[in-house]
Amino acid sequence: MTPKAIGLALMLLAALGATAAKAQAPFPARPIRMLVTIPPGGAPDISARLLAHYLQEAHGWSVVIENRPGANGNIAMVEVAKAPPDGHTLILAADSAITINPHVYGKIGIDTLKDLVPVASVATNQFTLSVNPKVPVNTFQEFIGYARNATPPLPYASGGNGSQHQLSMEMLKQRAGIDLLHVPFRGAAPATQSTVAGDTKVLFSGSASAPLIASGQLRVLAASGKQRSKRYPDLPTVGEFYPGFAVDIWLGVFAPASTPEPIVTTLRGEIHKLLARPDFAERLNVSGSLEPLILSPAEFSTLIHVDYDKYGKIVRDLAIKAD
Repeated sequence: MTPKAIGLALMLLAALGATAAKAQAPFPARPIRMLVTIPPGGAPDISARLLAHYLQEAHGWSVVIENRPGANGNIAMVEVAKAPPDGHTLILAADSAITINPHVYGKIGIDTLKDLVPVASVATNQFTLSVNPKVPVNTFQEFIGYARNATPPLPYASGGNGSQHQLSMEMLKQRAGIDLLHVPFRGAAPATQSTVAGDTKVLFSGSASAPLIASGQLRVLAASGKQRSKRYPDLPTVGEFYPGFAVDIWLGVFAPASTPEPIVTTLRGEIHKLLARPDFAERLNVSGSLEPLILSPAEFSTLIHVDYDKYGKIVRDLAIKAD
């Protein structure tokens, strides 16, 4: 072998060694940023902080939660999609950000199905239709009758233009033949507080409202899911009065597209290990009716695509658009 050939061989071996070393580098190599699309207090924020706590406790991982409300989650999604695909920048998002926003907003800067990779399903929940206690109704049927005759229309709060809260209420308006005035907020927490204060009168609220319901600061009238809520088994679903109405929500962790599969697999495995722990599930459920959601990659992908198509049709049928 000539000296030149030997030199080339040595360079090749060195390159291969560097590549192997890089591939085998420990993960995570630095703190993980996990963006959340809402202010502190809502279900995605609660879930993200629990994950961060348990990953630190179990493995010593440093997971920094960054709340990035704005444009109903679009700003945070774009930031994550354009981050280096190394697993150190993630987003914990509700299904609405991934499956509804692309239909509601003209341009969000990314394709949520192509520019983000699903890492792990995290939790599932459903909304409750809740009113300020001063609204003179005690049942769902009474609310529909009261809203139908209200002049001016009752104001309802949502987590933002194009949010799932808004979409759910617009679906109810259509099915029940009632008129309500939409008042959007930057996240579910301020929307809930507005309803507690009486500035708005009704909303579809998530798990974080459970303590407010228990303390009497909100009055719950119905659940939004296909099945009755485990937390409120005596509460009827909206679908019991309007068949076919069903809104079940899910939360998931996503990473930039092109994140190496071994890193995605590591993250998914560790997250799902935590979700399977009874103590984690108990703390997740303290906030309300959040339940761990453990799906295989194929199952999660199917859920995302089914909801994307379903909500796309609903948005078009209701002609919902956000500026």
